[in-house]
Amino acid sequence: MKCVAIKGVKEFEIKEIEEPISKNGEVLIDVEKTGICGSDIHYWTAGNPVGLVMGHEYCGIVTNPGSREDLKVGDRVTALPISPCGKCHACLTGNPQYCPETWTYATGLSLTNPGALAPKMAIRPDMVIKVPEGVKDEEVAMVEPTAVGLHAIHLANIKVGDRVLVIGGGIIGLVSAMFAKMEGASYVAVSETNESRGKKAVELNVADEWFDAKEEKFVEKTLEKTNGGFDVVIECCGNSPAVSSALVTVKPGGTIILVGVSLDPVTIPTVVSVMRELTVQGAIAYTKEEFQTCIDLMANKQIDVMKFVDKVVGLDQVQEAYEELTSGTSSAVKILVDPNK
Repeated sequence: MKCVAIKGVKEFEIKEIEEPISKNGEVLIDVEKTGICGSDIHYWTAGNPVGLVMGHEYCGIVTNPGSREDLKVGDRVTALPISPCGKCHACLTGNPQYCPETWTYATGLSLTNPGALAPKMAIRPDMVIKVPEGVKDEEVAMVEPTAVGLHAIHLANIKVGDRVLVIGGGIIGLVSAMFAKMEGASYVAVSETNESRGKKAVELNVADEWFDAKEEKFVEKTLEKTNGGFDVVIECCGNSPAVSSALVTVKPGGTIILVGVSLDPVTIPTVVSVMRELTVQGAIAYTKEEFQTCIDLMANKQIDVMKFVDKVVGLDQVQEAYEELTSGTSSAVKILVDPNK
């Protein structure tokens, strides 16, 4: 079957791989839609590992339920892409996202488990979740990134009336801003280097205002607007300038949630965190309960994630889609892929 795989630095290739089989009770699906994630972009930018078939946000149709007796052929499903051991302290306390093994064989993030940039997949059975009929395929493909934002907001412990800054207007940033408003934040701002994305955050009504992170007086403007700093800052970029700006735009005693992931070392002025007694919390992925919560919110029409979807492309257009998402000028935040298109 045809798939899209990493060939080199910022380069994909379309090639043929064998169709998956159910070896250990795995659930087999036909992929309907899959999303392009920020972590996927990191792999593509680095060009490594060569041969990786990405795609860990998806909706599919069961063709073989494997060991799952509660599933049948034709069911619509999605899945957590992680591979937790199920035995360690993290797993036993309901936090498989930081199990030491959870990313080792992750679907679409490891060479051993090809992802949804292909028309068929084999998925670890205990990670598969059936989705309601009322939720569109495009929405189902948005569950995974939506759960990342929900997890970050849960860790932030936002209170009614809090002022929140989200650094980065990509999909995780916009979803985080959406949930911050739902938690009762009185003022939500987004900072961006891309003017088109910044304006889009306001147009989609997930942010009250956006700030140009490149502007010389960016910090002064935010501190003036908030009378000394934000109560909570959600950092969704993962680079040194973004993390540093989080430290200086949050109020003394405030909270910073680090959601952005960097494959390179990040240099920050830690003295600011020390002198202002800031709480800096990392956030990775989500719990299984948060993943299910996002499905429920979509099914009950309590959140609208379709407004974040810019377009759907086929496998032949994946290279162009990644280039658009990293252009720094496009307003696109979420491009989905239909591997059958």
